[in-house]
Amino acid sequence: MGALKGLYLSGNKFSGQIPSDYFATMTGLRKVWLSGNMFTGPIPYSLIMLSHLLELHLESNKFSGTIPPFEQAGLTSLDLSNNNLVGEIPSSLSKFDATSFDGNPGLCGENIGRTCNPFMDSSNRHEDTDFWVNGTTRKTALWVLVASSLLLLLMIAGICVLRRRQEEDIDVLEKGNVDDLEYKKKSSVGKKLDFNLSRKGFGSGHRAGSSRRGSGDLVMLNDDKGVFGLADLMKAAAEVLGSGALGSSYKATMANGLTVVVKRIKDVNKMGKDQFHAAMRDLGRLQHKNVLAPLAYHYRKDEKLLVYEFQPNGSLLLLLHGDCGISYPKLNWPDQLKMVKGIARGLEYIHTELSSLQLPHGDLKSSNVVLATDYEPLLTEYGFCSFISSDQAVQELTAYKSPEAISHQQVSPKCDVFSLGVMILEILTGKFPSQYLTNGKGGTDLVQCVSSAVSEGREVDFFDPDIANTTNVIGEMQQLVHIALACTEKDPEQRLDIREAVRWIEEVDAHDEGVCHRGTKALHVLPSLSDGVAHQSPAASKGYHTHGSDTLRISDVGDQSGRISFAFDAT
Repeated sequence: MGALKGLYLSGNKFSGQIPSDYFATMTGLRKVWLSGNMFTGPIPYSLIMLSHLLELHLESNKFSGTIPPFEQAGLTSLDLSNNNLVGEIPSSLSKFDATSFDGNPGLCGENIGRTCNPFMDSSNRHEDTDFWVNGTTRKTALWVLVASSLLLLLMIAGICVLRRRQEEDIDVLEKGNVDDLEYKKKSSVGKKLDFNLSRKGFGSGHRAGSSRRGSGDLVMLNDDKGVFGLADLMKAAAEVLGSGALGSSYKATMANGLTVVVKRIKDVNKMGKDQFHAAMRDLGRLQHKNVLAPLAYHYRKDEKLLVYEFQPNGSLLLLLHGDCGISYPKLNWPDQLKMVKGIARGLEYIHTELSSLQLPHGDLKSSNVVLATDYEPLLTEYGFCSFISSDQAVQELTAYKSPEAISHQQVSPKCDVFSLGVMILEILTGKFPSQYLTNGKGGTDLVQCVSSAVSEGREVDFFDPDIANTTNVIGEMQQLVHIALACTEKDPEQRLDIREAVRWIEEVDAHDEGVCHRGTKALHVLPSLSDGVAHQSPAASKGYHTHGSDTLRISDVGDQSGRISFAFDAT
């Protein structure tokens, strides 16, 4: 698993010896936590090969032997305490204090204030802990050390040669003599993005519509954060953020301090070059507090690059579902309502500005909502349906998980509304929706589960009890659940449109349970409907609305699987 970044196995009962080369091919590892187990034998030597290693926790095991010479500059957290380690602590670990090595009586070194005796009798040391490989002779271990040192020297020499070639490539690129573009992902922090490109004439980016617009440089769509070019990205310290349905994303910090996300998308040949430029201009002109518009883009026939401003708080997906080893703030009810309102407003804006598209967004899900510094939600990766083929869209885009798209291959802006409803339920319940998955396995069918719960009057079971117990919150959460179900109606004709959805969501802020505010007007709901479930006979009057001399009475109620329909008569 070469792309694996974190391995957390602490506090189990794993035992036995880990092979020396076990981690040799897991080159993406940054955090390794094996603490609190019963591992024996030497510390796997292949751990020193993990060039991106940031955290290593092996404490409270039974590791024996000497400490390998860890030399990763990025290693910031190390705990080898409470093992059976012996010998001198490598000088490369001098930055770590004694707490990292406590509980190993056989260790010595400046870190722990214990002088090493080079003439110490080997009989005073446990024979099985003298070597990284148990059962070998001292002579064999010496040869292992020599061979390992030679291997390290060869690796260092190879890295130096590669870096020199990279620098030569950049020099050539700056002269504009390379004819093609090849974008290769780099998973290491601090390495340059490896663009082997491009055409003549690139340097600083140029504005959309400029006569210089070609395939050689970035086209700037928004220069509020400054103007930059492809060469600036090439020289940036970068790392891979991950890969999604349409391509991979990279975080790059340029020399001017601006940090951006570069999204590389392939197989987007549905439209020609001029059409693509026009489509990108449409995306670039969007301005809304809940929409993240691209700063720049790069066009090439077989792949495109989109550049966005980096948002340090990550995505809503991580905020809701977390990530091992990373602590995220917990959403309270005002936060949840803020998220829902911001997402709905952003979606309505996209639907207005991109009304010519069959799917104005097309891929609305929590991983495509990033969080600004104030945790205001920002919608990303919208409008891509116009770039890709129908077959690819069906496989990859969330809008195609709506009932009408699955059953009849019918898509419309209401597919986005369905996705909005699913996301509202995700925010309220904290559960991962099955609609996000392409293989149909895993997750929770939130629409079905919550709909069934509502019909049984137990939707509160899905709410976070810490939030649901807050005064005057249950009624508002129930209102939002019913709006979400109205957004996910199976029949798109019965489903809310985006304007109706936003209007209803905006009104979820009344603390008087049983009153749904409509500006200065109010629909007074009788107690039998205050929990969203009809308990009286269909002929009974359920509620009324008054405005001047007009009265609107709810005279008939139908309850089908938790979806309530009303028959109105005006007098």
